[in-house]
Amino acid sequence: MIKAIKVRHNNMVPTMALGVQQLKKGMNHTIVYEDFDEIHQFLDRFYMSRIGIRMLIGQHFELHNPNPPPHAVGYIHTKMSTVYVAKNASEYGSSPDIRIYGDPDFSFPDNRFVPVHLHLMVFELVKNLLRAVQERFMDSDKVPPIRIIVADGIEDVTIKTSDEGGGIPRSGLPNPLDEHSDLGIADNVTMAGHGYGLPISRLYARYFGGDLQIISMEGYGTDAYLHLSRLGDSQELLP
Repeated sequence: MIKAIKVRHNNMVPTMALGVQQLKKGMNHTIVYEDFDEIHQFLDRFYMSRIGIRMLIGQHFELHNPNPPPHAVGYIHTKMSTVYVAKNASEYGSSPDIRIYGDPDFSFPDNRFVPVHLHLMVFELVKNLLRAVQERFMDSDKVPPIRIIVADGIEDVTIKTSDEGGGIPRSGLPNPLDEHSDLGIADNVTMAGHGYGLPISRLYARYFGGDLQIISMEGYGTDAYLHLSRLGDSQELLP
């Protein structure tokens, strides 16, 4: 029954985004971006609560899995290779070259991160970068690679993704992934294909004590920094 509840709500995020987009189309076009503050705050609280609930459901279900994968305690893997998960999330077949730098044997030492969530966050970042590069170099035989760097710090594990997809003008990225991030609302497109994926990824990162930041150079490319807390004392972030 619990698994059925989780599966039933799998499409909630795109459904909510579609509803908000339709609401926006029916509203007065003279309404300024700041007027959506209340909706942004509601969606942040809603999605953060959803992440927490689905984490509990998934953990409960996986703890009763009769054939758990090695080194797993429910959802949580005690020897998760960050580089391996990043590589797995970046497999796009005939896409532009993706180069990953980092120690493949490095794993989270505090035994509390969830590979499926890390996969989702890296997948969203790489998907946006790939589209930006493909659109910019559509007619070119020489396509620059996308770079993924995994850095092992004292407090954080940071995953940096970099592209040469042309970047974003500052007017289109006033406050990169701050409290006014687009969850199917804004006209400003911060990265190619950006809808709800990056803001949801940011919420996942914050739920686990980390963060997601976007820095862009117009005319060159975009860097994304996914910070993941490696300290065992961070508290669950809920609204």
